[in-house]
Amino acid sequence: MRHFNQGLTGLLLAVSVAAVAGDDYSKIEQRMRALAPNANSIAISEIPIDGILQVQINGDIVYISADGKYMFQGRIINLDTKEDLTEAAKAELRKERMLDIDPSEQITFSPEDPVHELMVFTDIDCGYCRKLHAQVDEYNKQGIAIHYLSFPRAGIGSRSYEKAVAVWCADDQQFALTQAKLGTEPDPLQCENPVAEQYQLGIDLGVTGTPALLTSSGQLIPGYVPPEQLRDRLDRLASTQAVN
Repeated sequence: MRHFNQGLTGLLLAVSVAAVAGDDYSKIEQRMRALAPNANSIAISEIPIDGILQVQINGDIVYISADGKYMFQGRIINLDTKEDLTEAAKAELRKERMLDIDPSEQITFSPEDPVHELMVFTDIDCGYCRKLHAQVDEYNKQGIAIHYLSFPRAGIGSRSYEKAVAVWCADDQQFALTQAKLGTEPDPLQCENPVAEQYQLGIDLGVTGTPALLTSSGQLIPGYVPPEQLRDRLDRLASTQAVN
């Protein structure tokens, strides 16, 4: 999707496509597939705005006029309810992708009976990732389970990537991760690991920096949030979702 966005910079404001009659969205899908030929999935759905359709392309969301003449990218917000319709759609996509993540491929720090479960994309050398991990016991005391996934920001093959692999391959992954985040160089271990796959997953889910926190409902919380504030935020999110 990154290549799709970069390749269509000049097309996002106005894309002329064939007119579409009635509810026949097949021509729109054909045009979108022509613009994003490598997309694994394209799904078209209606939103509460007449004449505008939502198009899911892999893990991204764009919008297109129902007559097929214009496409645009951005957030749609209901000013009456303050609901971010675009983020809600993306959250559903993330939630679906998260179901495929193998729990055994996460490095987990959790209280016995967590109230909230978070997947955290982390980078070994990221300053705020280290700050978050230094307080992992406090997050656990707040009832928050932290399930780490690797996201070496410098990319595959970087030194941060090598450290993430070494941590994964350690006999005691929790200890190795904690030591690495304290600045200790991990032993240069190699084994079969999910680091590259998790890095790509993060990109697909819209992660652009670390730490990136994903709730069980697919909400993306970018950046470091102190333990008590995070618990309050997660409680409010859960309350809002329960009402909806």
